[in-house]
Amino acid sequence: MNSKFAVAGWLIFGVQVALAQSVADTPHNLSASSGNPIRAVSETRICVFCHTPHSESPRKPLWNRPDPGMTYTPYSSSTAAASPGQPTGASILCLSCHDGTIALGSLLSSPSQIEFVNGVTTMPAGSSNLGKDLSDDHPISFAYTSSLAVLNPELADPASLPSELQLDENQHLQCTTCHDPHDNTKGNFLTLTNQYSQICVQCHQKQDWSSSIHASSSATWNGNGNDPWFHTPYGTVTENGCENCHNPHQAGSHARLLNYSDEESNCITCHNGNVASSAVDQDFAKTYRHDVYGYSGIHDPNENALVDTRHVECVDCHNPHTTSSGSATAPDASGPIQGVKGIDTQGNEVPSIQYQYELCYRCHSDNADKPGSSTPRQIEQDNVRLEFDPGNPSYHPIEAPGKNNNVPSLISPYTESSIIYCTDCHASDNGNGSAPHGSVYPHLLK
Repeated sequence: MNSKFAVAGWLIFGVQVALAQSVADTPHNLSASSGNPIRAVSETRICVFCHTPHSESPRKPLWNRPDPGMTYTPYSSSTAAASPGQPTGASILCLSCHDGTIALGSLLSSPSQIEFVNGVTTMPAGSSNLGKDLSDDHPISFAYTSSLAVLNPELADPASLPSELQLDENQHLQCTTCHDPHDNTKGNFLTLTNQYSQICVQCHQKQDWSSSIHASSSATWNGNGNDPWFHTPYGTVTENGCENCHNPHQAGSHARLLNYSDEESNCITCHNGNVASSAVDQDFAKTYRHDVYGYSGIHDPNENALVDTRHVECVDCHNPHTTSSGSATAPDASGPIQGVKGIDTQGNEVPSIQYQYELCYRCHSDNADKPGSSTPRQIEQDNVRLEFDPGNPSYHPIEAPGKNNNVPSLISPYTESSIIYCTDCHASDNGNGSAPHGSVYPHLLK
């Protein structure tokens, strides 16, 4: 034999042995000797469940499973720059097991189906069975190019991705970008650990995320450990990172892959005393409140800053990727409301508020569907942007100090030059911060 071919043969054999050894102690070892709950009755070979040297599929690498031949529902979102289609490449190979439609023991190299213990045929129901509806899973099989990153400035240029995150030969992101089917040392066959969201932040570079409270909080789960939210393995909020709110597979809310289908639960599950110290869920149960439970499926991150259809959700006032605990003085926006859209004093939309009142004006200014005044007046006026206009003869000093230089009734520390927040009057009545979540008093007075 030619020595070059002999060396090449031994190298290939060595790689196969190394891969078999790495797979042996993982759930992908479906052989009878694995000890895994999902395993064959008598088949002892490990690699055969995916690969074969003969009678393989035209798909590489020496693929040993039938093509699923399914039509899948791909991920879709109003905020996605990419438009994923049907799965291709390595992803369709993964789905030949993980969509739950083809028997695990159905192999091209075997004339009969390999029998599995306990009567298992296809992938059992659970987190590993993704089904044919992939709209609740991270998008796959789309071209991740520099042009895509230009469309969405919060996507990293793919040229900057670490070597662990590999796109395929067509520059498509596939299951194998984040998962290595042969290596489970990092858990869930991840190519990088996702502690501190190490995988997520390689591609998703959210503005101001690193300085946000959700990226730095050492808070841990204090409530019911059986809550389905508590699916991440790391512990603290900062270690769990993106997975505090997002689930890359079988998410409760398909668009944007949130843990829960009802928007407010993604926030209140933590902000009810289980993780965050303040329990805002108690405020939302009060008679006068910003009723986050009263609306569903209306908010969209791409909506206008001026709210056209009346609704209120936590993320209308808080940007979870930007929010911080930083304080401020009136009229500046404090940390908890940093990074949200607003309406300025001229009625123009601003992508990120500078002043607190710009947030309030989203719903309480120029909207046709804004809340009406609860006080009957001869001339109806419920546009608070106009009411606080410093050009008026008088006004509460929300945007600028008042015009009266002699107000002896003012209580210290207020003076005639003070500027106040909307939330100095309208806020939760229990002293739970200055946020207008809920109050026992009409008009959300604190």
